[in-house]
Amino acid sequence: MDKQQPGIIRRIFSGLWQGITWARIAALNLLFIFIIVLMISAVQTEQESPLGEPMALHLAPSGFLVDQRTYSDPIIQILERTSPDEVETLTRELVKAIENAATDSRITALILDLENFYGGGISKLEEVGQALATFKESGKPFIAVSGNYSQQQYYLASYADEIYLNPMGAVLLTGYASYRQYYKSALDKLAVNYHVFRVGNYKDFIEPYTRDSMSEASREHNGRWLNELWSVYSKRVEQQRELPVNALNTYINSLDTQLALTSGDSAQLALNAGLVDHVQTGTEIRSSLVKRFGAKIDEANQVKSISYRDYLQDLNHRTPIHANKVGLIVANGVIMDGEHAPGTIGSTSIADLLAQARERDDIKALVVRVDSGGGGAFASDIIYQELKYTRDAGIPIFISMGSVAASGGYWLATAADEIWATPTTITGSIGVFGAFPTVEKTLSKLGISTDGLGTTELAGSMRLDRDLPPIANSVIQQGVEFTYRAFLQRVAEAREQTPDAIHKVAQGQVWTGTQAKNLGLVDELGSLDDVIASAAKFVELDQYSVEIIERELSPQEALFKQLAGGTAAFMPSGLLESFAPLALRQTLAPLIKPFIQISAMTDPKGIYVRCENCLAP
Repeated sequence: MDKQQPGIIRRIFSGLWQGITWARIAALNLLFIFIIVLMISAVQTEQESPLGEPMALHLAPSGFLVDQRTYSDPIIQILERTSPDEVETLTRELVKAIENAATDSRITALILDLENFYGGGISKLEEVGQALATFKESGKPFIAVSGNYSQQQYYLASYADEIYLNPMGAVLLTGYASYRQYYKSALDKLAVNYHVFRVGNYKDFIEPYTRDSMSEASREHNGRWLNELWSVYSKRVEQQRELPVNALNTYINSLDTQLALTSGDSAQLALNAGLVDHVQTGTEIRSSLVKRFGAKIDEANQVKSISYRDYLQDLNHRTPIHANKVGLIVANGVIMDGEHAPGTIGSTSIADLLAQARERDDIKALVVRVDSGGGGAFASDIIYQELKYTRDAGIPIFISMGSVAASGGYWLATAADEIWATPTTITGSIGVFGAFPTVEKTLSKLGISTDGLGTTELAGSMRLDRDLPPIANSVIQQGVEFTYRAFLQRVAEAREQTPDAIHKVAQGQVWTGTQAKNLGLVDELGSLDDVIASAAKFVELDQYSVEIIERELSPQEALFKQLAGGTAAFMPSGLLESFAPLALRQTLAPLIKPFIQISAMTDPKGIYVRCENCLAP
């Protein structure tokens, strides 16, 4: 029995190993077959024109409008059954589809479906709105539909000829606001010693760590740009809907009394106020649109239409590629040192993209789309230097400011031949601060002390567990003042003004694009398309293509990205949703925000050009 036992064990393990080997080979074969099917499907999709006959364009943006999609690990996308298209919509793609549809005889109407659209800031809404206005001028029918309308959804809907609303829905308008959380008392209770260094009166970023309420200076300059942006929103909507002047403010400020007149019926109130044209259920809306625009051949209850992504695919196949190109680089997110994925502006990452542009003979001009509230001073200046170097190499640089191009975002913009903003861009915030937290008092409450020795007065001075000595305080403050003077000098040279003149509009003050143009901080107002056209004209290009210059995906990333875009329907639902990552992040965000911000402060000298209140409403 004992002699047979080892043989039995060997056979068991041998069988297990063979089973594992078989399963591994089978899995690899299935994956290989799936990839082949996916590739064949992709090729067939590319060869087939999605527009066989005239039909409506179904424009259904999802998530938030962005200039550049945030990098997301393709493997996580597969596991979570998510696609980048579900959470972010590229503004320029939306604009391209709308503008082409206006003159395309194959597109008979526009159905704007805002059900899954979250917003993206007034500046990006304005750019899409301009395209919608162009479509409206074509005379083709333009319908907006949604169960409810948030403030940002309704802005786009207001351009439509007709707006449909669900009987249980509402138009949720509130106006613009800027509220922040202040942590001074909490930090005091935790005995965190926050060392702050600043220049000027308006640098808001550090206020939450030094105060428990908004300062009067902050209240004054933030109220200035908030009121101007709300004025743009309300006037635009009132014009589109042919409402009386100040109608939106009246609607919002008397919402409770007006709602009482309809017995709490928000949809009826919106209809009475002229904000919508029809109140119908989803089924009734589909039926109305089918009668008007026809039904799909295989789905009698669905409107005959083409999605804007399929339409873009068709346009891309038809768009000629020219030898001369205008390059487009997107700089989106917080500015930090080193290399970072899209969604953060890494100084090395942008420098690499600029180097690629310089090496290309076909890139005749370069547009840099900036959407950033700033970040590290050192990283901002590295990008500034690379932009200057690119200009010196003979490639003109045009800056297109997105929703925000403030503080460090404005710093790097000063390297350009021309600076463009949209009227509602948030910009300026020309100011500098330093910040360094220490926790020696916190540790002391726990009975932990720090002691030792160093060879100089500065040795060991930047430790979190020690108070900053006077010499370190003086060094950082002088660094902040030097950096502010350098910032003023760069702006003064770029804008052909004196540093003293720039100082009057600097000190961290925030301006809208319109205000910035009046102050001489930007050259022109216009959309991204306007900037690209101006750059092409600058280098005398009649025919050109626009090429996005971005980080190339590795073969592995490209493969998994392709899989992520095509496997969602095959993955079991709820695999990672049960962990509710989004809900958890939303719950914890107010608690961990100050510590996330601190962790992002990685400037080697602890000096920052960053605007915290520069958030597009």
